[in-house]
Amino acid sequence: MPAERYTRWVPVVAVLDPPAWRARERAHAERAHALTAAHRDRRLRGERHPVEDFLWTYYSVKPSELARWHPGAAVRLAGASDRAAWKHYRAAGGGDASVAGGGDASVAAELDLRAFFERRGGTVDYVERLLEATLSRPPRFGCFGLHEWAMVYRLTPEQVRHAMLPLRIGHEATDRVVESHPISCSHFDAYRFFTADAAPLNELRPTRETQPETEQSGCLHAGMDVYKWAAKLGPIIPGELLLDAFVLARDIREVDMRASPYDVSAYAGADGRPLAAVAIETAAGKREYAHLQRGFAARGDALRRRVLDAIALARAAAPGASGVTSRACRPSDTHEK
Repeated sequence: MPAERYTRWVPVVAVLDPPAWRARERAHAERAHALTAAHRDRRLRGERHPVEDFLWTYYSVKPSELARWHPGAAVRLAGASDRAAWKHYRAAGGGDASVAGGGDASVAAELDLRAFFERRGGTVDYVERLLEATLSRPPRFGCFGLHEWAMVYRLTPEQVRHAMLPLRIGHEATDRVVESHPISCSHFDAYRFFTADAAPLNELRPTRETQPETEQSGCLHAGMDVYKWAAKLGPIIPGELLLDAFVLARDIREVDMRASPYDVSAYAGADGRPLAAVAIETAAGKREYAHLQRGFAARGDALRRRVLDAIALARAAAPGASGVTSRACRPSDTHEK
């Protein structure tokens, strides 16, 4: 990063005693288990859920990983000798983690930020660049979720990705919706699944390389991906933030499929109610979609700021750090839960 973007900042290390951090760890695990219970039960029964399964197949985070709590950077956990032997952790003060893992109750644990940045620095740089760029440009609310329609355009029933789901208005009518609307998908990981006939209809040509230049927070998939980026940053992301990002991804995924050409009414959402269609082929459906889209953009931007704050804190707390970005010296006070 350019040197002029840095100002000096040395974070204060928070020391949590065992009752305090174990309570947070326990609360995190309980919340994670509640969020993943339905998925774990279905997996035991061998059942599929074409809406929620996406969160576990497209995003490669296991329920057990989601349940593991991390405090984030600049936090020292007293009486945490076992944790000192975890990957990306160390005994506070640079002690021997292999010895610390023996159960010495006097040992405190903290993130080994030097080792973390040596291994994951490139990922951190990319995520920081992408999220800052996304926040820098205005969201767009005119796509109406047509990316899902473009993914089935001119396919036979056997070729459709979710063949177990019927199309709400049939194949021919679905094709007409695609043909009668402008397609303006800005997200590469949605655009790359367009059918061969639909791809040329898109007004944009997003690529992996141009993702930081095209990502915008009105995109539902970009909102879901905040969870992906938080997960990729591992232990520098506080567990509470990771679960908040998962909840946003889950909520967006439901609307993504409700607004798709698929009939998902046979499946229930997180609130237990059937997933009712957002009929974006109608004027009322477009209004509903744009309203939901605005809410997701606001929630996603709040989470992006929290992720950037976590990155800035980790950079500042790392041994030998010269400072953090001036933006992150003023941590966001928007901590949406």
